[in-house]
Amino acid sequence: MTSKLSHISLPLKLSFLIFSMVLNCMGLVILQLAEAKITYSELGFLESFKDLPIAFISLFAVSFINKTGTKKALILALIIVGFCSCLLPFIADFWFYKVWFAIIGACFAIGKICVFGIIRNNISDEKSLAKTMSNVEASFMIGIFVVNTGFGWVISSQYAEFWKFGFLMIAVLSAVTIFLLVKADISESKPLENKNIISELSGFTKPAVLLFLAVIFSIVFVEQGFNSWLPSFYKNHLKVNSFFALQATSFLALFSYAGRTITANVIRRFPLHGYYISCMSFIVTLLIIIVGIQYFESEDSRLILFLFPVIGLFLSPLYPVINSKMIAQVDKDKINLFTSLIVIFSSLGSSVSSIIMAILFEKQLLHLYPLYILSSVILLFVISLIYFNVSKKKI
Repeated sequence: MTSKLSHISLPLKLSFLIFSMVLNCMGLVILQLAEAKITYSELGFLESFKDLPIAFISLFAVSFINKTGTKKALILALIIVGFCSCLLPFIADFWFYKVWFAIIGACFAIGKICVFGIIRNNISDEKSLAKTMSNVEASFMIGIFVVNTGFGWVISSQYAEFWKFGFLMIAVLSAVTIFLLVKADISESKPLENKNIISELSGFTKPAVLLFLAVIFSIVFVEQGFNSWLPSFYKNHLKVNSFFALQATSFLALFSYAGRTITANVIRRFPLHGYYISCMSFIVTLLIIIVGIQYFESEDSRLILFLFPVIGLFLSPLYPVINSKMIAQVDKDKINLFTSLIVIFSSLGSSVSSIIMAILFEKQLLHLYPLYILSSVILLFVISLIYFNVSKKKI
């Protein structure tokens, strides 16, 4: 079945690439709308319009996916994303961005459950899962790079006013991915028949699972502080132009892609928990260096510009590694339901992080940004260590 997965990996990677671009254009949108005099408090809650629908729809999406099948559900989500991408260039009102991100968030919830389900139904081995998930998640990083670099070039050119038309290319890519999915031969998982979802969720209340969900929440909480708000930190605190501010996230995405690609190729040689903890240690070390530079050398040192993106090399493997470790222990017939929990806690982590970041920006506390990120990472490290100590039993 693993060999079969190699034939469907391209549409899965493209699906994550598309969802990455529409989700991670948030940093670009925040940057552009801030210049249009939209307040940071409003922009902070804009993230919630993306993340909360992801959380709310996830459990309902399980029943929908079980009825339609992962393939059809994923295709439908991509059709809606493509259609919404066609609409965005022609509507300028702020309310539409809220609706747009809410729809995109709902589609991502469906798409992520489908992709994770397809992978789990084809691979059972823990390290093979980690390898495959790292490869697919790596395409998510490429999406961040493409959207920030591509749109960055446009908004820094004489055609800056037409930046939203770049979304038409995302619509075209959606059409190509849909075509590949239609042609792909994908095995469907067995649905949970005639079972109450709430009662099934009670099976995921073990301490190891709850700690795992806390880790997932914390990882995305930390990632969100980078992905959506790093460009605004670079522009407002380090005083670089919009183009370079966006490229900061692009380079973060490149290092993140490298981190996940390296992980996919070397993970078989290391214990998953040991690899994870090593990555965490490097992140803490880099952040301590950044905080040291800020407080003992210069608050707006240009060296910080180059150190922040390097963190992506070690931050990016955390999510696929921890996911694969737990997902490998989940029964195949429960994978869609379990993935919905991952999606819910990921979206909540993203939303809470963005609201807190909006407060930092609104109160002009940008000098605390590196210290805030370091504190978040240390908290994640502690929760992760507790999780690894508790997670000894199979679900």
